[in-house]
Amino acid sequence: MSRAEITAPGTEPEPGSGEPPGGWRVSRRTAALVAASACATVLVVAGVRLSAELTRGPTPAERAAASAAELAGRYRSWPAGRIFPAELPYTLGQASPETARRVGIGTDTRCETAADEALVRSLTSRGCRAALRATYLDQAQGVAVTVGVVVFPDERSAREAVAWFPDRKAGPGLRALPFPGSVAARFGDAARQASAAAQRGPYVVAATAGYADGRPALRGPLADLAELVPQLVRGVLGPLATPAAVRCGDREWRC
Repeated sequence: MSRAEITAPGTEPEPGSGEPPGGWRVSRRTAALVAASACATVLVVAGVRLSAELTRGPTPAERAAASAAELAGRYRSWPAGRIFPAELPYTLGQASPETARRVGIGTDTRCETAADEALVRSLTSRGCRAALRATYLDQAQGVAVTVGVVVFPDERSAREAVAWFPDRKAGPGLRALPFPGSVAARFGDAARQASAAAQRGPYVVAATAGYADGRPALRGPLADLAELVPQLVRGVLGPLATPAAVRCGDREWRC
């Protein structure tokens, strides 16, 4: 008697197939699930890291860079009347405090026209970016003082350049800036009698002074002029070169 062999339903191999039925399909499905799970894990990790990067506070280095960038750009971002205040205080000797008042602010910001030719070469070779000037009168309106802000690309260049400005003597240095129709209309380069300069950050602030009516320079600088000029330099340089508190959320800051 022949013995019949019974095959369980659904387990018979497909015609022409040399593999166990369904095995290859199961392996492919499993691999796809594993790959999808791995991709999802990578995306989750990347999302967490991105969220942490976007929500973290600025590092000390980023704050320092933002502060330096804001300070270096003030000659462009600040109004001219903020760079050169309408009034600057000063004191001569033991006298009471007095006030120098601004006559006007120049519109020519080229380095080539702000200083004597002998000094211009030293400024431009160090990357001078701009030279802003304004003229003030002392309280008695007998002395005119031109104050200039000379801008450099970095602190090192400014530090090298300030050494080329005259100390006390008239020039070669910052050129006088007269204003027609004002008390300082005749204040020209020939009237310069005293000067001073100082540097902080990328800025050099220089000043030159003389009689407002244009009288030519004397053999030696007057004591009052020599005392007045450095005070006006400090009055402009101090606010301009003092770092501000970094506010990374504000529009003008990049942190």
